[in-house]
Amino acid sequence: MGSVGDAYDRVMCESFLATLECELLDGRRFASQAAAKMACFSFIDGWYNPARLHSALGYRSPMDYEAIMEAAIAES
Repeated sequence: MGSVGDAYDRVMCESFLATLECELLDGRRFASQAAAKMACFSFIDGWYNPARLHSALGYRSPMDYEAIMEAAIAES
């Protein structure tokens, strides 16, 4: 994260919101606000956080990366 006055925090947030809009919300209508909240929660907790490939992790998902790191620690 950036220091006070840097735009890095905002850039990361805007990048996430753009992904959310493109992958989940674009052209979709929800029956209720509760349905929209549940869809957002499912997207974030079910795909975005555990399964999405991250360039900073060598294009691995966080779950795969953690498994590799745990295996490396167990071997040493």
